[in-house]
Amino acid sequence: MSTKLPSFPHLEGNASRQAHCDLPEGTFERELGREGFFGPATQMYHSHPPTGWNSWAGPLRPRCFDLNKLTEEQVSYWDSPVILYNDATKMRQWRVTKPMDHLVRNGDGDEILFIHRGAGSLYCDYGQLNYSMGDYIIIPRSTMWRLEPTEATTILGIECTNGNFTFPDRGMVGRQAQFDLGMLDRPAINEAFRDQQSETEWHVHIKRQNAISTVIYPFNPLDAVGWQGDLSVLRINVKDIRPLMSHRYHLPPSAHSTFVGNRFVICTFLPRPFESDPGVLKVPYFHNNDDYDEVLFYHDGDFFSRDNIDTGMITWHPCGFTHGPHPKALEGMFTPKKNFIDETAVMLDTRDPLKMGDAAAQVEWTGYAESWKASELPVVAPKVVPAAK
Repeated sequence: MSTKLPSFPHLEGNASRQAHCDLPEGTFERELGREGFFGPATQMYHSHPPTGWNSWAGPLRPRCFDLNKLTEEQVSYWDSPVILYNDATKMRQWRVTKPMDHLVRNGDGDEILFIHRGAGSLYCDYGQLNYSMGDYIIIPRSTMWRLEPTEATTILGIECTNGNFTFPDRGMVGRQAQFDLGMLDRPAINEAFRDQQSETEWHVHIKRQNAISTVIYPFNPLDAVGWQGDLSVLRINVKDIRPLMSHRYHLPPSAHSTFVGNRFVICTFLPRPFESDPGVLKVPYFHNNDDYDEVLFYHDGDFFSRDNIDTGMITWHPCGFTHGPHPKALEGMFTPKKNFIDETAVMLDTRDPLKMGDAAAQVEWTGYAESWKASELPVVAPKVVPAAK
């Protein structure tokens, strides 16, 4: 039995022949897509913004969380609050200011630590590694590790439950696109690593099936003198990622994929020039992502498609409804106020529905779903494009 979705491109009524370009005058484009921008898709052209609702009721509504309000510090990573989760992943926020007095180990899957703020050192089985703001640190399953912050550190943690992180296939742009694998840094068996080795008692807190077990050693088990192989902790900073761009086409979020997990992807949105073609959309298009939940963590900069969103906040758009830019952003859909997008954000797209952790519920901006309301509809399309014959 074939499982391939059918493909039969067709144009009906007054529509653009090229997606995200040259919209019919006075219309708003909405993409109905499958398989997270990789499957069949249709662009609809509407006379009203597809997010121009009056109100929302029910659990499906778009949500926003201000993680800046989670101010409590945790000594252990396993004490950090879970924000969103499902059977394939967990998203945490961890605030740590003091050196950890124990080691942690995840027996449930790989871990990514995204350094939102702060600096310091990570010590692990493989050696010592410095970290700073904007680092992704990929920690393989069952690696022992701890942090020694030199600056107060805030981390967005993402677990790949019962799986491992890989890199996306870059296809025709080549394996060096966005970043060469040679840009990945690894821990070192250096003087700092050797200096922390001791014959004093150390505890290792191991998470397996979300339960914590503790192993006590009479020495520091980070006592390696060397290693060789192709499994290791890895680090890449967002400043070393070079985003894909097109001056004549607004690329979908999938073009910015950085890591692939088990039934989810992590994308990185980075500073870049706006598209320069006058008929091309300059902001994310309205779309139905009816197979994935979309989560966006706002790390740094000016978030051009959102109002009242600041660094350290998270938006969550469950699959099953249309979403897109806020009304003020629509005013710059074709003529932005500046030539450069100055934002850095981390996106988590999950194939399975997410659930909200208790900590997220405590810091939710409950009026987020109402923030798409606008008293006047902006005129956005630059010209009339007649329907194809």
